[in-house]
Amino acid sequence: MEEKSEESFPVRVFSLQEELRAEEEHMETHEELQEEVSREQQVSVSRQRAEQELTLLLTTGREVQQLTVQDANRTSVFQFTVSEEMDCCQVGGQSFLVTLGKLSLLLQFKTPTDMKNFQQLLRTGDDEGTRKGCAEVEKRGNQDEGQTPRHLMMLETRTEDAPTQDYQFHSCLSQQQVLLQDYPRTTTYQKAILLNESDFRGKVVLDVSCGSAMLSFFALQAGATKVYTVESSPMAKYAKILVQSNGLSDRIEILEGKVEEVSCPELVDVLVSEPMGHMLLSDRLVESFLHAKKWLKPHGLMFPSSGDIHLAPFSDEQLYFEHYARATFWQQRSFYGVNLSALHSAAMDEFFRQPIVDTFDMPVLMAKSVKHCINFMETKAEDLNRIEIPFVFTLLQSGLIHGLAFWFDVAYVGSKAAVWLSTAPTEPLTRWSQVRCLLQTPLFAKPGQTLSGTVLLVANKRQSYDIHISATVDQSGFTSGNVLDLKNPYFRIATW
Repeated sequence: MEEKSEESFPVRVFSLQEELRAEEEHMETHEELQEEVSREQQVSVSRQRAEQELTLLLTTGREVQQLTVQDANRTSVFQFTVSEEMDCCQVGGQSFLVTLGKLSLLLQFKTPTDMKNFQQLLRTGDDEGTRKGCAEVEKRGNQDEGQTPRHLMMLETRTEDAPTQDYQFHSCLSQQQVLLQDYPRTTTYQKAILLNESDFRGKVVLDVSCGSAMLSFFALQAGATKVYTVESSPMAKYAKILVQSNGLSDRIEILEGKVEEVSCPELVDVLVSEPMGHMLLSDRLVESFLHAKKWLKPHGLMFPSSGDIHLAPFSDEQLYFEHYARATFWQQRSFYGVNLSALHSAAMDEFFRQPIVDTFDMPVLMAKSVKHCINFMETKAEDLNRIEIPFVFTLLQSGLIHGLAFWFDVAYVGSKAAVWLSTAPTEPLTRWSQVRCLLQTPLFAKPGQTLSGTVLLVANKRQSYDIHISATVDQSGFTSGNVLDLKNPYFRIATW
């Protein structure tokens, strides 16, 4: 018998029906639409009222996951079999949008914690290979090993086997709005392109992972004659609408699919993209950007051209103990009559594996930062599978070193101007914020002493990186470190 697990969450549900284009589809009854969606998309729908509090059940079996919404009488109101056609993303602080075919449901959770727990269960399903939908995990055999070059195997693993959380993130207009409203990000891109107008005028441009295609519009503003855009998420249809409504269908051509799979009709003069994630490399979108260089003409340009990862030791006792206190929940010995304390140690390990996305004031830094430079023009995608960053810091103040802080800068280098976008704590806040990684045990150091060690970033199958940190105070010999999961950060501040 198939083993199943079931989790429930109180929710309110709002249905959003996509407007149908054809006139006869406008005349289709609600019941006919329900029947069509149920037959073709494996969705069953019955009437419900948004003001009611319903129960969302997430049932995980060995092969599939199923979402069921029930009313107070345990009658199924909506039922989704999670499949590869299903698209979903977070909306706001405690809502989740699920779309199948022409039907969209907004699930409003009672608390942000409920929503995060729900998302975590979906991610867990990804990791176990049980889920085939928002993050399909295709199990590939080993029969082709030895026939495929190693760097292509790594790309296949990343793009086919990896969860598609970012695929869904970029497919929602609400999230695209967040990206566009990030003022430092959007204005820097436009400034970099327009200041280097001569690099775009009369040229052919490729926009990699274009999203809303805003960078494509900027390229045309600078005089580009043709722009090809690559987008694999459902956002491609929205980009097409924007292109058509702006009367630019003859100058912007959208290539729908993964950059590793589509074919560009011609070589291009300039590549543009916004591939940055937390710590620059999270989500591994930079690899897709580098892969697109196969279509770049000799001596062509890339915007951005390079990226610098900065790191520095920090001291923040409040942050450390705040993070430590998160696990005290698991110290309870009578939680509804159940002793949870046996899981306290495991909870501590999990919480300390989470990089912390937040922002901070410069005084918490105990030394000047060091940086690791990545030249996108010269770097190959496979070079990013394993990145080792050695460091030696000379401490400027005494105190406990609680971990390492990270941020990044990217440069857009054209023939006329070089423009920088920085996520440093001294600069206006962007959607990337900064990232802090705690050491398992803080290290004490005095001014003038040195902290040396390495940060090792190892690409994983979850479309992200494992962060291995080792650090030693050279004068005392005390050592600490940690291994963190960049795919599962803890957002200490409101997320963008």
